[in-house]
Order: sequence, then structure tokens, then C-alpha cells
Amino acid sequence: MSEEDGLDDWAAAMAEQADSEAEDGAEDGVQTAELDEFTDDAPISAEEKRKLDTILDIPVTISMEVGRSQISIRNLLQLNQGSVVELDRVAGEPLDVLVNGTLIAHGEVVVVNDKFGIRLTDVISQIERIKKLR
Repeated sequence: MSEEDGLDDWAAAMAEQADSEAEDGAEDGVQTAELDEFTDDAPISAEEKRKLDTILDIPVTISMEVGRSQISIRNLLQLNQGSVVELDRVAGEPLDVLVNGTLIAHGEVVVVNDKFGIRLTDVISQIERIKKLR
């Protein structure tokens, strides 16, 4: 199920509830509140811009995780140059992109001007990121 399908189901359920409340609302004294819809192009006030500017300069640590492995301290101490540590990922599987330890995306390694980079292939939705914070 895609996120869009989930939103369509949600909208259908809300419409059904509104219809039900419209039929029953006069009997129990409940009134439906009219709410304005949010738009992305709404201008922000100077105070909101100042608050946003405050958090935009907070440094965060972004890291890319190729994979993980658990080994004993005994095996860790035996590692030498040339040792190979097996990871829990299959070759070609996307890397995890973490910000302050929280997964935000998946991506693949690219080389740009002789430097490694990552091309984001799947960004975790804001809703899912917020759920993980709780």
C-alpha cells in the first residue's frame, strides 16, 4: 500500500464520518467546525522566519552506513591490516543515510570529481521520521 492510497482511504473515512455527523449533528447539538486548508505557498511572518533561521544553523552529523557486524572482543583484537569483516548487507544493496543516528534515506555510492558521494534513491517520509523520534 502506498502512502497515497493510505491518504485516499483516510479521506474516504473522514468524508463518511462527516456525512454521518451531518445527519446526526442536529439531534445531539454537535456542530462541525470549518477549518482553512494549509497551503505550501503561505507567507511566513518575520517572527516565524527568525525562529526558522535559528534552527537552520544547528549542525547535524550525516553518515552513510554500508552495513553492520557483531563480533566478540577476542575477534576484534585479532584484526590486522588486510583482515575482512563480513557485514550484514548484500553487495549492491542501498546504503543507509543517517542524520544524528536517525535513518532518513537510502542511497548508492557515486564518484564525483574523484570524491565519494551518495545519490539518494529513497527518502523516508516525514511522517515515518517523526514516528521514529517517539
